[in-house]
Amino acid sequence: MDSTAQKTDLKAIPANVNEIKLQPTSLDIWENKYCLKSKQGERIDENIDQTYQRVAKALVEVEAKDIRQDWYEKFLWALRHGVIPAGRITSNAGAQAHKPATSTINCTVSGIISDSMEDILQKNLEAGLTLKAGCGIGYEFSTLRPKGAYVSGAGAYTSGPLSFMDIYDKTCFTVSSAGGRRGAQMATFEVGHPDVMEFIRAKREDGRLRQFNLSLLITSEFMEAVKNDAEWHLSFPVTANEVEADEIDLADPNQVMWRDFPVKGKYVNDAEGRIACKITNTIKARRLWDLIMASTYDFAEPGFILIDKVNEMNNNWFCEDIRATNPCGEQPLPPYGSCLLGSVNLCRFVKQPFTSEADFDWVEFKKVVSVFTRMLDNVVEINGLPLDEQRIEIERKRRHGMGYLGLGSTITMMGMSYGDSASVAFTEEVTKILALVGWETGLELAKEKGPAPIMEEKFEVTAEMLRYRPEMAADGYKIGDKVKGKVLHAKYSRYMQQFPEGLRNKIAKQGVRFTHHSSIAPTGTISLSLANNASNGIEPSFAHHYSRNVIREGKKSKEKVDVYSFELLSYIDRINPKADINAGPDSDNQLPDYFISAEDVSPKQHVDVQSASQKWIDSSISK
Repeated sequence: MDSTAQKTDLKAIPANVNEIKLQPTSLDIWENKYCLKSKQGERIDENIDQTYQRVAKALVEVEAKDIRQDWYEKFLWALRHGVIPAGRITSNAGAQAHKPATSTINCTVSGIISDSMEDILQKNLEAGLTLKAGCGIGYEFSTLRPKGAYVSGAGAYTSGPLSFMDIYDKTCFTVSSAGGRRGAQMATFEVGHPDVMEFIRAKREDGRLRQFNLSLLITSEFMEAVKNDAEWHLSFPVTANEVEADEIDLADPNQVMWRDFPVKGKYVNDAEGRIACKITNTIKARRLWDLIMASTYDFAEPGFILIDKVNEMNNNWFCEDIRATNPCGEQPLPPYGSCLLGSVNLCRFVKQPFTSEADFDWVEFKKVVSVFTRMLDNVVEINGLPLDEQRIEIERKRRHGMGYLGLGSTITMMGMSYGDSASVAFTEEVTKILALVGWETGLELAKEKGPAPIMEEKFEVTAEMLRYRPEMAADGYKIGDKVKGKVLHAKYSRYMQQFPEGLRNKIAKQGVRFTHHSSIAPTGTISLSLANNASNGIEPSFAHHYSRNVIREGKKSKEKVDVYSFELLSYIDRINPKADINAGPDSDNQLPDYFISAEDVSPKQHVDVQSASQKWIDSSISK
């Protein structure tokens, strides 16, 4: 279908009289990605508001019949006032009659890939089904033995983790080519694995692993070794049979190091749960660090995950060992973990923009966040995930990741400059309120509908738990004690410990509806389309005026289309219709000096803004 057809009908129903008209590029993307269509390509959603109505209706179906209409009106109100569910929800919620095999979940992580041919291929099959449903997926591949290791069952030497990654790469390419939506994958790899240097260099080979983002799992020990210019051991776990056959002395620190590893039971372990790993090579930590930095500078990969910090701050620290993330990194997840996403468009809450009276509507923002929390919680019931393990995991913990978009645009509209002290303070405040309102609503939902099942489960206190949380021993807990999840979550989560004690005590007593509430995604497509090119995620605007090359359906040639940032459109609409990003200093049409874009922001300013936000985000931020 030609996307130019009947373009006059493609318009949003205004949420208020001051709404800025959506630019053609935004409507094009809505039509191609989020507008529900029949098999014949005919629009079922005639406009963006009908998309909102479809989503609201799908989410309210899980409510009790006597309150559905009331919540439908509230959900639709929120969608018209800045709530933007992630792409899988907006595209697939309420669309089962037309695409029944799709999911409303953006983020998943594979089950642990065990070091056997059978499990490697089984997880590849599961990945294919997950990608077919429209979900992105992450995996850790450093659970596989290094290249050249002997495989006793086969009587041969393994080709190593990277060769198996090639299989997953081809699966993703094939599934996405057949199914329309481009597949997305993340591969993580521990910095202490013997094949780490091959992983770092993998994408230097033309065409290799192009369906993957790559990230290293960086441990605290490695960072200390870099700081101290120390040696760094590369190692892999050993089984009892290997210890005997290779005559390995477990007490010799030159042969063996003891460290945490995600696979338990198969390998030799000590009383604290650490795994015996045979040292295969030793290099200078700084040499490896320099290789990582050079690759990141030249190829923008691999990414950098401080995995010990991730697990330290994880709300489910007591039952999860996180080793992988979703493809963009904003959701660190356990094996078979899943998370749904949604963003609040901050631009919608700016009052009197570009004036000395510019302000943020905190009252309406809190109301929107509260309603949106309920909406996202309802998505768990219509997750559409293809694997039993995925459905069990999301229903047990009910994770969701609410974030925001338009932060950069909002900062500009309020007369601040991205990265200055005022913008950093605003970023922390808006993120803190999003988090507080979310947890307060989670308590209310737990009273009404019940807490996440994990909250009432009992967990046995282990030596490993006391090693990570010594304050538990100070509180009288001993190895073998049984403690409910809601207590471990509310009282001993490093993230939750920063919240008021009253809130945490309520969670410890009654539980909360979900274990995780917040995450800031890249939001590139929904920002450009449904938010009329507000800045994406936590970023400043890329540029205020640029061109995109668009190939329209049924045509072969590219068409150049002008695109404007939301804040520039708003300034033109409200302040100066002749405003020009290229106007000189003596022109009446010059924009204020706080109209900056990404190229004007220093690395420190980027970090300052992200740091202010991350404090109150319980998952992560895609940057």
